[in-house]
Amino acid sequence: MNYFWLFLCFIFSSNLISQTKIKGQVIDFDNAVPIAFASVTYNNETITSDWEGKFYVLLIDEKLPIKINYKGFYEKIIYASNKTSTLTVKLVNDLNAKKKEIYSEIEVNNIIKKVIENKKNNDPSKALSSFQYKNYEYLQVTANPDSISSKIDTIFKKKLFGKPQIKLDSTNYKFKKVVEKQHLYQTEKVTLIQFAKKQTKETILATRMAGFDQPVYEYLGLKLVSYSVYENPFEIMEIPVQNPISNYGRRLYTYKLIDTVSIQGRKAYRIYFQPKKLNANKLRGLLYIDAETFAISKAYYRIYGFVNINATYTFNYLSEHGIWFPEKQSFKVLKGNNYDDITILGGTIKFSSSLENFERKNATDQAYLHIESKPYDIEINQPVSITKPRVKIEVPQSSLKKPSEYWNVFTKDTLDLRKIKTYTIIDSLSLSEKIEHKIFLGRKIINGYFPVSIIDIDLRSIIKYNNFEGFRFGIGGITNNKLSAKYKIAFYGAYGLKDEKTKFGITPSYLIHEKSETWISASYSDDINEIAQTNFATDSRRFKIYDPRPFNITTFYNNKLSSVFIESKFLPKTTSYFALSQSQITPLFDYTFVNNGVTYNNYNITSFQIGFQWNPFSNYMKTPVGKIEIDKRHPKFSIQYTKTLPKIAENDFDFSKIDFKTYYELPYLSGQKSAVLLQAGIAIGDVPITHLYSIQPNNLNRDAILQRITFAGKNSFETMYFNEFFSNKYASLQLKHTFNKIKLGYKINPEITVVTRMAFGGNNKNNQHLGITYNTMEKGFFESGIECNKLFKGFGLVAFYRYGPYQLARFEDNIALKISYYLDLGF
Repeated sequence: MNYFWLFLCFIFSSNLISQTKIKGQVIDFDNAVPIAFASVTYNNETITSDWEGKFYVLLIDEKLPIKINYKGFYEKIIYASNKTSTLTVKLVNDLNAKKKEIYSEIEVNNIIKKVIENKKNNDPSKALSSFQYKNYEYLQVTANPDSISSKIDTIFKKKLFGKPQIKLDSTNYKFKKVVEKQHLYQTEKVTLIQFAKKQTKETILATRMAGFDQPVYEYLGLKLVSYSVYENPFEIMEIPVQNPISNYGRRLYTYKLIDTVSIQGRKAYRIYFQPKKLNANKLRGLLYIDAETFAISKAYYRIYGFVNINATYTFNYLSEHGIWFPEKQSFKVLKGNNYDDITILGGTIKFSSSLENFERKNATDQAYLHIESKPYDIEINQPVSITKPRVKIEVPQSSLKKPSEYWNVFTKDTLDLRKIKTYTIIDSLSLSEKIEHKIFLGRKIINGYFPVSIIDIDLRSIIKYNNFEGFRFGIGGITNNKLSAKYKIAFYGAYGLKDEKTKFGITPSYLIHEKSETWISASYSDDINEIAQTNFATDSRRFKIYDPRPFNITTFYNNKLSSVFIESKFLPKTTSYFALSQSQITPLFDYTFVNNGVTYNNYNITSFQIGFQWNPFSNYMKTPVGKIEIDKRHPKFSIQYTKTLPKIAENDFDFSKIDFKTYYELPYLSGQKSAVLLQAGIAIGDVPITHLYSIQPNNLNRDAILQRITFAGKNSFETMYFNEFFSNKYASLQLKHTFNKIKLGYKINPEITVVTRMAFGGNNKNNQHLGITYNTMEKGFFESGIECNKLFKGFGLVAFYRYGPYQLARFEDNIALKISYYLDLGF
């Protein structure tokens, strides 16, 4: 009898051992996005994958099929064996079913509707009169050492002639050793968040960044994800997406009520949402909604695409105020379905999102960025005093030098040996490699300067070329803070080899108001200018290794310019410019201007100019080194007014000009972006051709297409010939869309941009201008083209075609082929 029971136990245990627990994930075949709540049927039992498409099956018979179903996809039948540990199930879209839109059920749709209706009662910035709290935020770029193979790979490199060469690759091994000791990068900050009178202010109380004595201020203003789940648009990686709890969001997403759960003793609906069109780069998530107040009590957000993003919000219910207030926020960025490296703060992040088993060639595919923030010392509906409310973020000098004891308060509950070592290792690395100095140098170069002692050398003044001067060599610069923070002197000198003339200029400036960054300057220059060129005085200066348009310009005028001007940021989100100037102008081409029966071959213009650049949607940070635009939002607007002053300083003409432009750029999570540039101007009065509008033409007056090949400009009309059109009033519109890079081969990854440009203009005083013939644009000028940029080493090809009322008779004359060049400084 004892043997009988022993035999039964053996049989029973054998059956248990033969059962295998298999982990699986259901994903979309086309884009590898997980499919949430798919039906998984095995052995006549049906389970549901979770909201990340994951499921578990207890395998009891290899001959039984596993069936996976989801609306809008074909059924998938697979078989698993005892040797299978993970399954990746790829469902294929049913093209017929795809035409049918998936609607939300009435019950869950009503819940979402009530969430939207009750925002004013649940959003702290709307429901509360005031609040403030301190927030500790920790960012790290790191990797899990256990997920990295430490083996040394063997690589076979093929040669054109001879035997393949065998090399050993120890990259993975070295990377594993590094992340076992330390994180790749880390930084911390403590901020005071204040809200009162519908205004929000963030003050940095303390900050430290591994490897830096002074912080990278741009990081302190980085907003990778929206602070509030009620914001619309909702921001992920600084790119706006439609919030699922918004009226427009209800049109874009479908919702599914999963079940009800208890959070802090309160009933909550658990609702999953996903886009109706299952695009890889759209928001998905899981919302926990308070069944009584219809507030968000917890939220998970996911984006699968160019990068994979996980954002988690948790809230604490404050019964005395009847509101769910933020308790913790976690944000994680991993590599998505792109093939390019993602670089954030010097850490290269590479990651593959699916559960498919494959050999990862690069260990840094396991790296990720993680941010965690926790509010504390919360005060609600208490008196809050916000200083300098016009500044969104303020970084006082006192926040930069906090002792180690200050930071120990935030780390006493969690012992992270890698975190402690990261600061010491990266600090020493920064010192040895001068990383901080490289960033300082990069900022200077972006603005077109290279610092040498007390002078920043002007990189754009060293060498230039145009058809009038030929090669132009020069030297210029501006004194920096090592000499003085209160005054500066800008200067330059240049010589043209072709015209054999010397040009020069000098501009001393004095800081009259530090907080508003108000400078008063006096300037004198003797130089040449392109005719009919429109410059906005408030445009920011950016370094370009070359300026392509002047290469082929022959029509310039000499301008001896004396001016006094003031630059200031005293108005919120605005750069202002005020100037009084006197110009002695001599056209350097055959030209005579006739005004009231008097002819002018040279003339004097005395004028007053006022200009503004207004960035109403951008946010700014006040730092010890000045004000920084941290959140560059569009649209941006520039406007300036110029008026001559009759009978002052021998002024010859009476006219005025109004110039306007606005720029809007819309980035997408996929990496693509669209841009719109609208520009217009009008000149009223008797205006010489040197001060009219020509709208940046960039085509040579030559017959053959190949003879017209030159460098493309950034926003120039590539098929418009130089001196072809002049106007005293105009309007132009430029539309661009840039796609993701295309992999064509080794280091050949072009960036494709489609462009359409159009312009309208007119001139009702054509008989005043003698010696030069031109056309006007009352009927409208049109061109469209394709830019294939960054083909190789920054060089690319551009092709445009001219059409519409001013299309030329010969087909080839309407085509413009150009070379583009983009310099990537790595900053």
